Amino acid sequence: MSEREQSLAQIEKLVASHVLHGSESLCKLLRYLAKHALDHPGTPIKEYQIATEVFGRSADFDPQLDSMVRVQAGRLRGKLAEYYSANGADDGVVVELPRGTYVLAFHQRTHASKPHLSATVEHELQGPRPTPSQRKWFVATISLGILLAVAALTILGLLWNRNSAQAGSSRDGELAPAAFRVFWNGFVSGQEEPWVIFSNAAFVGRPETGMRYYDTAKDRGSFVLDHYTGVGEVLAVHELDRVFGLLHRQIRVKRGSLFSLDDAKNNNLIFIGSPFENLTLLEIPGTQEFVFRRMASGSRKGEEAIVNVHPQPGEAKEYLPSPRNEPLTEDYAVIGLVKGLNPGQAALILAGTTTIGTQAAVEFVCRQSSVEELLLRLPVSQAGQLKPFEAVIRVKVTRGVPVGTELVALRSGTS
Repeated sequence: MSEREQSLAQIEKLVASHVLHGSESLCKLLRYLAKHALDHPGTPIKEYQIATEVFGRSADFDPQLDSMVRVQAGRLRGKLAEYYSANGADDGVVVELPRGTYVLAFHQRTHASKPHLSATVEHELQGPRPTPSQRKWFVATISLGILLAVAALTILGLLWNRNSAQAGSSRDGELAPAAFRVFWNGFVSGQEEPWVIFSNAAFVGRPETGMRYYDTAKDRGSFVLDHYTGVGEVLAVHELDRVFGLLHRQIRVKRGSLFSLDDAKNNNLIFIGSPFENLTLLEIPGTQEFVFRRMASGSRKGEEAIVNVHPQPGEAKEYLPSPRNEPLTEDYAVIGLVKGLNPGQAALILAGTTTIGTQAAVEFVCRQSSVEELLLRLPVSQAGQLKPFEAVIRVKVTRGVPVGTELVALRSGTS
């Protein structure tokens, strides 16, 4: 097998490895860089070329405004290091992406056996053994070093606790991935913190005897409970708080039944939950391509669904979760960035047909890998502003927990 064939075989081995499993964008980048390195040895490659030819960026792509290529290259570099530190430790070909370049390097590894050393030679290599006094001095030195290290860690811990709430910490700034800074830019660049409005539907009944959704036809005049919400909404607020902490901003949280249109006029908004439960969404502009409706007929009549208003080839007309009389194993959720009541404001809608789908939608936009996947398919202005879009994700559910998501439909420039 020629050296080129060995190199290409190693690339395919990497693509099939567990560290790159499911990372379609990184596999595509790896194959592209490998072909360039083998076809044009030593020839540099520009960010612009990678952005337009690998990731489909438009001709006006500016690497100064969009760090997507650098982010993806950094991820690939880390994946290669992870592979060769574990499963690939004995591979004959080592693939490397050196820092500061996009030129992939291939190294042939020789497996030389370690020679057996006699006890005498090993003793000579190890050098003379320390005397008792030297050992005491050595132990004292190590003990002092440990004490100094503990003291230093204690001081660092105190400084960290004191500075963790300060947005100006440069080290904290490194914790926010570039993809987060692009995706959440519109919500962290304003003077006011965004409002996070979580759903809390109206119920009737009592927790100890049984509760159900309020029905205007049956429950008029009944005592209404409007201070309950789903587990997905609770975990969603926690995830958003974590991400905004990385971005040095805070969020203001309010339950849907207490939210007013005055709040909506002059603030960026993040809605957690569908219009079936987050009733405020019925009063403001929402998604236009993927809308929540109850099925009007058929075997699923009355059940919540996401309707695809203008289905594209290969897309479903409706997205429904598992039937009500079966365990929930699949759900669907909408992720939609739309304009707010004030044209200068934005609203992000994160909503599933169930509370588990809502949790998955929020986790999708709070996870670096999925945000990067989404950004690769969305237009970003030269000023770094994300344009309006609507997306649907399929959610795999196991024992009430979202364990996997897949982007199944996307519309950009919808507002």
